[in-house]
Amino acid sequence: MKRILAFITSPPLILAGIAVLAYGILAPQLGFYWDDLPMSWIRYELGQEAFTQYFSTNRPAWGVWYGLLTKFIPHKPVYWQIIALFWYWFSSVIVWGIFAKLFPERKKLALISGLLFLLYTGFNQHPVSFNYGYLFTVYSLYLLSLLAMLWGIKKPRLLYLGLLASALNLIMAEYFFTLDFIRPFLLWIAFQHIADLKERASRVFSTWLPYLILFFAGIAGRSLIFNNQIYEYKLLDNLRAAPLLTIWDLAQTILLSLWTTFILAWSQAFTPPDFELQGKVTITIYLGIVFISFGLVFFALIQKNNTLSEKSKAQSKKNFITTPRTKEALSLIAIGILSALLAGVPFWLTDLPISLAFPASRATFPFMLGSVFFTIGIISLIPRKELQIILFTTLIAFSAGRQFLWADEFRRDWIVQKNLFWQMSWRIPDLEENTLVLMNEGALKFYADNSLSAPLNWIYEPDASADHIPYMVFHPRTRFGVDGENLEEDMPLYHDFIAGEFNGNTDQMLLINFSPPGCLHIIDPEIDSENKFISDILIRNAAPFSRPELILDQGEPTLPEIYAPEPKHGWCYYFQRAELARQRGDWEQAVKLGEKAFDSGDYPNDPTENFVFIEAYAHVNDWENAEQVSTRAKQISPSYMTPLLCPLWERIDSDTSDSPEKKEVLSRVIRDLGCK
Repeated sequence: MKRILAFITSPPLILAGIAVLAYGILAPQLGFYWDDLPMSWIRYELGQEAFTQYFSTNRPAWGVWYGLLTKFIPHKPVYWQIIALFWYWFSSVIVWGIFAKLFPERKKLALISGLLFLLYTGFNQHPVSFNYGYLFTVYSLYLLSLLAMLWGIKKPRLLYLGLLASALNLIMAEYFFTLDFIRPFLLWIAFQHIADLKERASRVFSTWLPYLILFFAGIAGRSLIFNNQIYEYKLLDNLRAAPLLTIWDLAQTILLSLWTTFILAWSQAFTPPDFELQGKVTITIYLGIVFISFGLVFFALIQKNNTLSEKSKAQSKKNFITTPRTKEALSLIAIGILSALLAGVPFWLTDLPISLAFPASRATFPFMLGSVFFTIGIISLIPRKELQIILFTTLIAFSAGRQFLWADEFRRDWIVQKNLFWQMSWRIPDLEENTLVLMNEGALKFYADNSLSAPLNWIYEPDASADHIPYMVFHPRTRFGVDGENLEEDMPLYHDFIAGEFNGNTDQMLLINFSPPGCLHIIDPEIDSENKFISDILIRNAAPFSRPELILDQGEPTLPEIYAPEPKHGWCYYFQRAELARQRGDWEQAVKLGEKAFDSGDYPNDPTENFVFIEAYAHVNDWENAEQVSTRAKQISPSYMTPLLCPLWERIDSDTSDSPEKKEVLSRVIRDLGCK
């Protein structure tokens, strides 16, 4: 029984259990996000050569590593979620090992360090698996190099493992370069048994020296062989221009960064769920994760540790056995602050923001280790052992729950993104090459326009080569200024996708508004300038640029397997197919689709979705139904609808043959709407 209990409460198993609760439950329902989409599209569709080219300007090792993995791993999100989950867990196990090595008599605090690292709530992008699976691989190598360095104190042969892990870390990414200087401080703690300070310093330096030499070799390689710095060192320029002001601003920035990554980051664990948005099932699972995590960790922390020395057992009569002495707590706080200061150097040099918002929260990535050590040190100063247990356990439990809720946000965003491209495939059979799709922002939280360009090309040019990228998605503010001030007629458009190039023109743009639960809406240049149901004013202002004729009405796009299965056909399906029938001039088909739409039990979430059916009824001379649908649409919001219905009926008048019934209906409609 004791062996079973020891196995169940072993730190690696507890870490694995909490990792599955926080990240694994929704893994089968998660997709590709942010840079996952373009990176995976380039590798699986454009090929390894294009993938190597894509990373040739920043992280060439990424192309080599993922080129190897993708030979064996299918292009399905669930596999990459599992791989990423493994690296999240593995890195937390290494953190547990580092802490246990530094403070061998504080076994339970070592477990807490691994759990806090695993669940750090300053970083909320774990579902971005294709991307962060790699970066956590690099993080694991960096952490392993620290652990092997500490192991090597008693087992010198492990020096080679530490150097190998350190070299791979330095080659594969630059996130943890300056963090390498935490080594002498960790070694100072590891050699605390040496009373003579001179001898202690000598041992620290001799142990650190091979890693220091390797570090400078890595810097030399980056500077001389692979000089690809893509960020400017703005701090240096600012120091030359205004040194005192720059130093003052830097001090404020550093304090704000520490406050963000040490305090605000953990406070996010206690952000309550959105009951209206997330629903009963999600909230129930969230509460279950919080309670199970609390129980599991609490049980592990109150277990007696039979491996303590007699000296430690005597000490534990006065102190909680997971509570280090005040000196050790202060050491943890100091290490935490030093680690954070080192982690922040690249960001402060380049003036990159450190924020908890997506996607800038990736900047908290290197701060994780320092924040964990600092938090443990602060809580360890509390004298009451019961309060320590409650605080640690509560923080861990709610952090696990918060990570699950974030995963649920990603899950819902993946569904919305799939819906976007399914609707696009229903409405757009094919698209003229070199077309730019200008799309509103806000519908999707975890995707940039660069992200969405990948599936757009995948769907409409599945045989594309890296030489030419035929389609791009742009967000207006991102590409044309906050007020759209840079958008002009007949303006060449160029975008370097690194793996290939896009060349277009503002005269060849298709504008799209996608605001769920409303359907995807192709911007009508004749009507939508006044369409206040389009919340993005830049899209409204740019409506005259929209060229619906760029949509080719013949073809059958095939969505990648990652978008399967096709959603159930509802209102938006019939609306999109009716819009396509309208473009083809097949008004009878549009009417039939309208009847199916109205009989489906579903309904439009945007009243302008009725316009295609108003036109269809008019074109088949069913003027009564055209008038009825128009009247219903107007009643939803007369002030918004009248400026849109008037030009619609003007177009109907222009495009249909005269008849007494038309004249009568048109007269009533114009009078009712107050059209000029």
